[in-house]
Amino acid sequence: MKILILCTGNTCRSQMAEGFLKNLDQNLEVYSAGTEPGEKVHPKAIQVMKEKGIEIGNTAPKSVNEFISTPFDYVITVCDGAREKCPVFLGTVTHRLHIGFDDPADATGTEEEILEVFRRVRDEIFRDFMKFYFEHVK
Repeated sequence: MKILILCTGNTCRSQMAEGFLKNLDQNLEVYSAGTEPGEKVHPKAIQVMKEKGIEIGNTAPKSVNEFISTPFDYVITVCDGAREKCPVFLGTVTHRLHIGFDDPADATGTEEEILEVFRRVRDEIFRDFMKFYFEHVK
């Protein structure tokens, strides 16, 4: 099964979702990309995923254009920006889903308050992508 997770910047939410799914089932082909990819994966996203034993710091944001003609079983948007700007895929897309999350990169406050937002979003991504996996993949 081939899955593409889309977000605007591909620096936080989509990277975390990709990390969780790849960690859960190595037989899945999971990719993430952004409609306007950032320069690097957000350091706090890397940090909070490491707390769960998942390394996402060895990846870089990718443009959705790299995958535009690739067939996917699922294309999942995780932020409203990507949902609205989701390009028309030339390849076969069997299922399109939207599972939205707050952007933790928008968090403000003390270092600990910002980390708590990243942890909350990480945990919501884990919860919702586990539900997706057991309802649609397994």
